[in-house]
Amino acid sequence: MSLPHVVLDDVSVELGGACILRGVSLAVSEREFVCVIGTSGGGKTTLLRTIAGLLPPAAGTVSISGSPVHGPSRQSAMVFQHFGLFPWKTVRSNIAYGRRVRGMPDDPALVRRLLGTLHLGSVADYYPAQLSGGMKQRVGIARALAVDPELLLLDEPFSAVDAITRESLQNEVLRLWESTGRMTAMLVTHDIDEAILMADRVVVVAGTPGWVAREFPVDLPRPRSSQGIRSHEAYPGLREALRESLNDPLADAGKAPIGEPT
Repeated sequence: MSLPHVVLDDVSVELGGACILRGVSLAVSEREFVCVIGTSGGGKTTLLRTIAGLLPPAAGTVSISGSPVHGPSRQSAMVFQHFGLFPWKTVRSNIAYGRRVRGMPDDPALVRRLLGTLHLGSVADYYPAQLSGGMKQRVGIARALAVDPELLLLDEPFSAVDAITRESLQNEVLRLWESTGRMTAMLVTHDIDEAILMADRVVVVAGTPGWVAREFPVDLPRPRSSQGIRSHEAYPGLREALRESLNDPLADAGKAPIGEPT
């Protein structure tokens, strides 16, 4: 069994005097892909930002590879929902920026490789204003991967693009995660189908303040595709269980999570 890579122990987070998360305990294994779902305002993004070291917990501890998180970690990289690109920098420079800000040496060969892998070679010298939403998000993903993270944190990175681009980006992130063979990933999403496609395990955050209400293993074979998961016999039951968990997170909370057909 893989060792815990990310551990949250009884974590509470406050913003502006309001409690956003309370008593969150969660362990994520090395090389595991975990999706976090929940209703709007439940603290999913706050959870990811706390793991990234961008927000301090008011109580409890967060650790990565056994080391407490007290600020942004060299081990992790985050992809944001709204791209977060520098408009005055080219695609190539945006990708390279993450290494520079962390004090890492420039690696033009790595940047070229990421440009090719994420189909950005033809726009390498463009500026963000010249790019489509899908292209901008590819740049954000490439910038995160350029720092060679052990932990990739993704905050609804596909929500601002059209359905076809979304599916393409999902497949590319899965392919990149699988190809490294060592990277842990956590993805916040509102989309149940996306969670089933991407995750080894789905965590449901519910309530105000938010807490971990349910967890569901996703025992579907990899590699996966959107079409493939929908035709799997476990898909309808798992999707319905996830949908019900969003509507009533306390329902059947004492039962074993649904992950495979009976």
